Amino acid sequence: MSASGAPRAREVVTDLAARGRYHFTSSELRSALGTSEAAARQALSRLAAKREIASPARGFYVIVPPEYRRLGCLPADQFIPMLMEHRSTRYYAGLLSAAQYHGAAHHRPQEFQVVVEKNRPAIVCGAIRVAFFARRNLSVVPVESLSNPRGAVVVSTVEATAVDLVGYMDRAGGLNRVAGLLSELSEDMDPERLVEASQSSSVLWAQRLGYLLEHVGAGERAKLLKEHVRQRARSYTRLLPGADAAGVPRSKDWRLLVNASVDAEA
Repeated sequence: MSASGAPRAREVVTDLAARGRYHFTSSELRSALGTSEAAARQALSRLAAKREIASPARGFYVIVPPEYRRLGCLPADQFIPMLMEHRSTRYYAGLLSAAQYHGAAHHRPQEFQVVVEKNRPAIVCGAIRVAFFARRNLSVVPVESLSNPRGAVVVSTVEATAVDLVGYMDRAGGLNRVAGLLSELSEDMDPERLVEASQSSSVLWAQRLGYLLEHVGAGERAKLLKEHVRQRARSYTRLLPGADAAGVPRSKDWRLLVNASVDAEA
């Protein structure tokens, strides 16, 4: 205890962790200490210098257990749920991060990829980087809750992950890597849920997704998606957005201009 009788900052942090809570705000610490803003700021600086806490966002702190001190932060999936709740922001872990949860990423993504309703700047906390992607109709994207050591994180379903990988192809490693991931993800896809997930996005994404699934030998999973495309696709679109499509082959089933060759990466 300090001379004034107020608990020291480390004691407050230790007590929070003992109760299973690994986050707090600067205002909460100041209230617990009963000190001035300047004194609370100094206490936070001392704990941060020893890597006992970290701040992934202004005014928001996480407690860093010894096993994560080398990272200088909690792993992203352990603090993003708490930060999003603090911000009252709807989110889900998606793209390559979701693919890893579903067992399809052989190499750990260099950043934790989070889908939100509006663009946000990336977060860098120690060795942890979090990238945000804006998604229309986020509220209707199928998601599930998966447990981790600090609680649970919201993740896109395997079918919704497939849709997003195609929609954000450039941020998921490109056409060939996405095709390889789809090959792995397809084993767990449900054809009806695949159509449901596709309804949350542009039909252009479904056109590309269906073609790629057929290309990697998962055509059976995409039969219902093909009907979805036939009913909704009004025109041909390019397999690889932005690339030239003059004189390229066409896929009538998927109303697709096949303007790139696909070599699925394992």
